[in-house]
Order: sequence, then C-alpha cells, then structure tokens
Amino acid sequence: MASLSFCINADTAMASPTLITPTNSKPKPPLSLIKSKLTAPNATLSTAATSSPQLRRRQLTSLAATILSHGLLSAVAPALAESDEEYVKDTKEVIDKVRTTINMDKNDPNTAAAVAGLREASNSWVAKYRREKALLGRVSFRDIYSALNAVSGHYISFGPTAPIPAKRKARILEEMDTAEKALQRGR
Repeated sequence: MASLSFCINADTAMASPTLITPTNSKPKPPLSLIKSKLTAPNATLSTAATSSPQLRRRQLTSLAATILSHGLLSAVAPALAESDEEYVKDTKEVIDKVRTTINMDKNDPNTAAAVAGLREASNSWVAKYRREKALLGRVSFRDIYSALNAVSGHYISFGPTAPIPAKRKARILEEMDTAEKALQRGR
C-alpha cells in the first residue's frame, strides 16, 4: 500500500486539517463551462453526444429549464388595471357585493353562494390592484382592502353562513362609505 505524504504550509503550522492536502494525487482537470444560451440545437446535441454523461445531463437540464421557464413566463400575464375608470367601476362592484352579502339574513339559503361569489370577486380585485403602485396610496384602496380583509377573514374563520358581529359589520360598512366617497373625489 502506498503511503501518503502531506504538505503543510509553513506559515500555518497550527493550521486546520482542511489546509492539509495530499501530494500524491493528481489535480483534476477544470470543468468545462456550459454556455447559458444555446446558439443552435444541433451543435448542442453533437457536443453532448461526444462528451461525458454528466455534461450531457447538465446540458439537457439547462435546455429543459430554459424551455420551461420561457413557456411558463410568457403564458402568465399580470392582471394590471388599464385605466382609472376601470378601477372605479371594479371597486364600486366590489362595494356593492360586500354590502349585499353582509346585509343578508342569516337564514337566507343563498348566503353561502353569495359569500363564495364575494370571495371570488374580492380575490380577483386584490390580485388585480395590489400591484398598482399608483393606487397603493389612495384612501379608497386602503379602505376597500381593509374591509375585504375583515370580511374574508371572518368568513374563513367562522364559515360562510356565520353572521358578522354588529361592531365588525358597522366598521366594514363605514370603510365602504369612506371608500365610496373617496372614489367620487378621485382618491
């Protein structure tokens, strides 16, 4: 059995074991760089066929990731507001849905369906407008967002048929009134 000889750096006589390196091992060749963008699919396949299996696997993984990321990113388009009128119209619709839903009688058989419709409308409104930097400072946005959060939190916690307590209901309706006034003033 061959004995290993070790080389210790003279400056670091008390060095950690990680600085001790065997002297009889051959240095490994540096890994070849993989191009991040492919120029021609045929060129990649021909080089992959002649190189090691590890390199082919890396190239295949890189190619698959590139194709999937471009396909997924182009398919998802952000839902951004097209205009101020659209924001006002959508917000008024959400306000009306909230008022209608929270004022329903607790024995009404359509309450669960109305709550489901409200959750869908509120989720789409929030998803559409929360990324709009121009709207984030508006009073109407802040109040509607707060009211939607309170309503959805109540129905998530207590179920779609549970009535909203009087204090919470009064606060939500007050936020709706404030938001509607702010919308009329363009805020």
